[in-house]
Amino acid sequence: MLLTTDIGNTSITLGLFDDTALVEEFRLASDKDLSLEEYEVLLKSLFKDFKIDGCIISSVVEELTAKFKKAVDNVFKLESIVLSSNINTGVKIVLDNPEEAGADRIANVAGAYVLYEKPTIVVDFGTATTFDIVNAEGEFIGGLIAPGVNLQLKSLNKFTSKLPRIDVTLSNSAIGHNTADAILSGVIRGTAAMIDGLVEQCEKELGRRAVVVATGGYSGLIANYLKRPFDFINPTLTLEGLRHLYYLNTKCAV
Repeated sequence: MLLTTDIGNTSITLGLFDDTALVEEFRLASDKDLSLEEYEVLLKSLFKDFKIDGCIISSVVEELTAKFKKAVDNVFKLESIVLSSNINTGVKIVLDNPEEAGADRIANVAGAYVLYEKPTIVVDFGTATTFDIVNAEGEFIGGLIAPGVNLQLKSLNKFTSKLPRIDVTLSNSAIGHNTADAILSGVIRGTAAMIDGLVEQCEKELGRRAVVVATGGYSGLIANYLKRPFDFINPTLTLEGLRHLYYLNTKCAV
């Protein structure tokens, strides 16, 4: 079986594939303070009932990349692949500085490239809200990065003296009649309005309508407030992109 690992700033998402089927998914906190040995214990516990034959790792947390790779390699007795712009991505990266592209964004683009028509705009709701754009020629041409939903809520609480920290939930009205509702409207509906506006601007620059694919934890919530619905919501797009990239780089495509 193939283990796909997406290390983000908030959490580590682990997907276990049997050929093309995602059979298990786990989530851990991205804890930089855990030791190599502690990560090894976690991996042994989570996957004690499975035989792992290969692994690919996407990471945007440099402090965890080498530690987690070593833990995986030690536990499963293999040589895992770490995703970067230096491996075969299957997509031409035409950014000014390709090495700056986050591994998660490359995985999203790889997944979108094989699963959807082009041009494609992938909207990923993580710690940051990102757009990753594949043009009509199948090239990764760039995108945008904005603060994510939780980051906005934390920032309002941290950098103001009176605004409370609230949980993410539905915004019942655009006009908030109390502080909590006002914050929810600003963050949730504001994120949706941002996406509507930026999709329109990106399509103008692309010169045609794009397929808009959403992934990440808040995609379903934000979808309630969009003028233009997402064409697809795919919560496992990053993991599917990693699966594709693993087989692309090991020459044993499934």
